Amino acid sequence: MSETNGVMMQYFHWYSPGDGTLWNQLAESAEDLAKAGVTSVWLPPAYKGTGGGMDVGYGVYDLFDLGEFDQKGSVRTKYGTKEEYLNAIKAAQKVGIRVYADVVLNHKLGADAEEEAEATPLDTENRHEAIGEYQKIKAWTHFTFPGRAGKYSTMEWHWWHFDATDYNAYNGGENAVYLLKDKEFDSNVDSEKGNFDYLMGCDLDMDNPEVVGELKYWGEWYVDTTGVDGFRFDAVKHVSAEFFREWMDHVSHYAKRDLFAVGEYWSYDVEALHNFIETTDGKVTLFDAPLHYNFHVASQAGNGYDMRQIFDNTLVKDQPTLAVTLVDNHDSQPLQSLESVVEPWFKPIAYALILLRREGYPCVFYPDYYGAQYKDTGNDGNEHEVWLDKHQFLLDKLLQARQTYAYGEQYDYFDHANTIGWTRLGDEDHPGGLAVVVSNGDEGSKHMEVGQPDRTYIDLTEHIDEPVTTDEKGWAEFRCPAGSVSVWIPQA
Repeated sequence: MSETNGVMMQYFHWYSPGDGTLWNQLAESAEDLAKAGVTSVWLPPAYKGTGGGMDVGYGVYDLFDLGEFDQKGSVRTKYGTKEEYLNAIKAAQKVGIRVYADVVLNHKLGADAEEEAEATPLDTENRHEAIGEYQKIKAWTHFTFPGRAGKYSTMEWHWWHFDATDYNAYNGGENAVYLLKDKEFDSNVDSEKGNFDYLMGCDLDMDNPEVVGELKYWGEWYVDTTGVDGFRFDAVKHVSAEFFREWMDHVSHYAKRDLFAVGEYWSYDVEALHNFIETTDGKVTLFDAPLHYNFHVASQAGNGYDMRQIFDNTLVKDQPTLAVTLVDNHDSQPLQSLESVVEPWFKPIAYALILLRREGYPCVFYPDYYGAQYKDTGNDGNEHEVWLDKHQFLLDKLLQARQTYAYGEQYDYFDHANTIGWTRLGDEDHPGGLAVVVSNGDEGSKHMEVGQPDRTYIDLTEHIDEPVTTDEKGWAEFRCPAGSVSVWIPQA
């Protein structure tokens, strides 16, 4: 798990500008982020996608091209060149920020040539059901990476390196998943659609020794080349969970150091997350998607939501050391595939709930810190302009409180449907403690213990001006405004 009171930042979003400047921007802002209390950054996929210089990174084309070769119409990726990427990693690590690389080991897109193969077409909504005869197909499955010309790896990818694909040139209009000759889907994957091994593009066959060998070799090459401190695995519910355990063992052993890993298992069924963690022996932490969903629902429901239930059915409640807690990400943001917006009024409350409590490894989302503005087409077919509010002022306050006061014992006061609170008592190195009150309804208050008798506390968020002094037993009435949060720290 991360260091005490560590904080991750997802240093991008789906609509980060495609101007190739992100790596340089990180190099310039690393020092400020470290001072603010960010201890690690999760960076977007750094290798060439099928969309070249505009690919967000999840349309994986060439894992070995980090913005170095003229492929898919550009040398740089959406975020910059290989040199700028390596420089950004060094700049972050120099100021004590760990760097986690986003890795997609599920699929490939943008092949260089078509191949003939044999396959059975399956129903896209039920992968157990064939919708046609075993047949000859022609698909984009041959990857030669001409721009790289065999540098770093000479392996070319062919149809037999994949389980399935979703296109057949001989029947271009058919909507099917084509299960390739002699292949079967992994069993230890999510059960949605009957079997959710297949997600998109050419699905990697994790039973093929050549595929697994190449991915392990790539992991060795990647840690040697970049010096990253860990990985964020994309789409883990579509890949056999054992693979990630094996891959992490191999790459950590090779690197001779502990590498951090977090997986994106996007499911609101917390049992599915527990199963993955059990299979991987806890070597891969997971994002707490169910907690994000609770935040989404609570933000929509206003004062109709019972705040005492905010941690019900979440990973952080059951397995706090293996949960990476988050408010939003690039998939849940407006106009994206898993859109499940946490309304702006609730964001400060949600961030207090992940940043100021003992459990979980919190992740701050780039647009929540810096703000964002973009346009895209929605599911309704219309273009929408989206403005995401910048919460930097308040997030800096919460990060400061986490760095300085959020230590020691935690007492919860989850005894009212709309107003809840908790205290941290501090420890020897971080004395004074803190008290947090949140309300999704009217202005509220909580009678709570901070363990500091006759001590004056002020609201760090500046929402409430009047200080509060504890009684001789270290208790006081701590307040917060309507639909907001207050964080009470010892007055200097």
